[in-house]
Amino acid sequence: METQLGRIHNVDCVKGLYSLPAGSIDLVFADPPFNIGYDYDVYDDRRSVCDYLTWSKQWIEGVRHALKATGTFWLAIGDEYAAELKVLCTGDLGFHCRSWVIWFYTFGVHCNQKFTRSHAHLFQFVKDPRRFTFNASEIRVPSARQLVYGDKRAAAGGRMPDDTWMVPAELPKDTPLANGFVLRPQDIPDRFPPHSDTWYFARVAGTFAERRGWHGCQMPEQLLGRIIRASSNEGDVVLDPFGGSGTTLAVAKKLGRRFVGFELSKSYAIKIEERLAATNIGDPLVGPENPELSSPTTKSGRRLVTSQQKSASIEKWNVSDRLICSAPAAHEKVTCGQAAVPSRELSTAIAEAFIASHDGYSADRVVADPELNERFLAICTKRGIPGDVAEWNRALLNLRKKGALAAIDTSRRTCMRVAEMDSFVYASEVAWKTVENLKGSSLDEIICDPELSALFDKIARRISPNRSVFEYRWAALAVRKMVAKGDRIRGRVGSRLSRMTPLGANAILPSAQAHYVLSHDDQPLFVGLAANLRLCTFLDPLRVEAAASELGVKNFSSRHVRLAYQILNPLGFKRTEFAAARRFGLVERLHPIGNIKRPEKVA
Repeated sequence: METQLGRIHNVDCVKGLYSLPAGSIDLVFADPPFNIGYDYDVYDDRRSVCDYLTWSKQWIEGVRHALKATGTFWLAIGDEYAAELKVLCTGDLGFHCRSWVIWFYTFGVHCNQKFTRSHAHLFQFVKDPRRFTFNASEIRVPSARQLVYGDKRAAAGGRMPDDTWMVPAELPKDTPLANGFVLRPQDIPDRFPPHSDTWYFARVAGTFAERRGWHGCQMPEQLLGRIIRASSNEGDVVLDPFGGSGTTLAVAKKLGRRFVGFELSKSYAIKIEERLAATNIGDPLVGPENPELSSPTTKSGRRLVTSQQKSASIEKWNVSDRLICSAPAAHEKVTCGQAAVPSRELSTAIAEAFIASHDGYSADRVVADPELNERFLAICTKRGIPGDVAEWNRALLNLRKKGALAAIDTSRRTCMRVAEMDSFVYASEVAWKTVENLKGSSLDEIICDPELSALFDKIARRISPNRSVFEYRWAALAVRKMVAKGDRIRGRVGSRLSRMTPLGANAILPSAQAHYVLSHDDQPLFVGLAANLRLCTFLDPLRVEAAASELGVKNFSSRHVRLAYQILNPLGFKRTEFAAARRFGLVERLHPIGNIKRPEKVA
């Protein structure tokens, strides 16, 4: 047993659990795959329900085998299988449930057809309901009677935490904290967002997930710290059968526990070993009293710095040292709003606001996403950065284009496939073209400026309703990339267009990827790309009419709209490059009034 402690083992969790002596573990914390299709390194997270539950029973039986009679088993799980696994543990496997904690976190995965997920379930199971470790004194927090009301009846040692836990993203500096957790929901400036699936009424609280590092499912250290302090003592053995990012083991080491873990992915196991080697007993947990400093560590960031960026003397970001951004010399001035401030000072302030708000996403996402942008702007306002909303957003994009943010971890990707955008991307391009015609503004100016972005959103929504503001804006950014790519790969357009037919005619369109051209009388209106021409939503006369109205087409009648198309034959080409080049060629040849014709410079 001793030879297995103090490390992560690259082995399947079931085999690993049964390799341990029976009754040798004091505390198990398990955060298994949720079976929701997450993209892990080697594990397939798309099992059938029966297969997933059978596998779950196997590894939980292994937990029971390894756990001491007085041990505790904590299970983190999502909604999909929370009920089934709770019944499995308390029924077939004989565990006793002591607590059912709801962990609330902000910036959950965006959803279009249901409430945004913002919580997970944390079950506390024990073998023996009369004999188990629970160190109440280690996790007590000050009560509202102590902190707010000055009530003499308040217990001197504080009270036990609620069973809904919350780690904040950004709080005023004078907000009282205990071990990184918010003590009262009222202390959160934006409370609980109404679109989340955890709704705030009196006495309800939640938790913020610190999503950082190389593993997308990392648990907050402060959350694991609370569990390990409460359910184990110094010198006890803590086990994590799903090593993941290694947070459980790192926190256990910091708190003076012995530990062992299993991880199926060899790559993850190596990175966990590196994390453990850099962790020492007594190190503070991540999640300092100033939440602004809980951003991703960037000393060994994932981004490669180009030779051009190196020659520009880009300074690396170091969160622990009050970050400094590469910028012109301190004596050079730039104007932002009504005040002229040192360029380096302004750049540093904008970049710090980005780090405190980006949640692992890119600068483009922070500017285009209303939720992330609201948080970024709130931090700029709070810190008194000179300028206004548009100027702050433009400054952020300028820093990104200059490469000054290259060392910051922005590894969270915005997963919006081309097929998903197919039903509304045309609305984004027409809206962009309309605002460009009216205001002479670039896409960056449109997205950065609240007045212009509101106009863009309104036009896009009229053409293709029922999409989110973020989706319209992100689709426009995708169009810009496609136009720029087409400009770089100029070439022959290829096969001829089909014969023009009236829009809405009874002709059966092919179920194939194709470029299409819509014209009104002899005037080309729009060149588009459809993943499935037969299902293309822009071929609805009402939507074309809305687009024509925004583009200022005179004497428009849907009866005068004609459709032609080209089926794509991408043999010998990369599909995206081929589609972009051909689309760009059609736009160059036909000059439709609804398309962006000249590529903007893309950094």
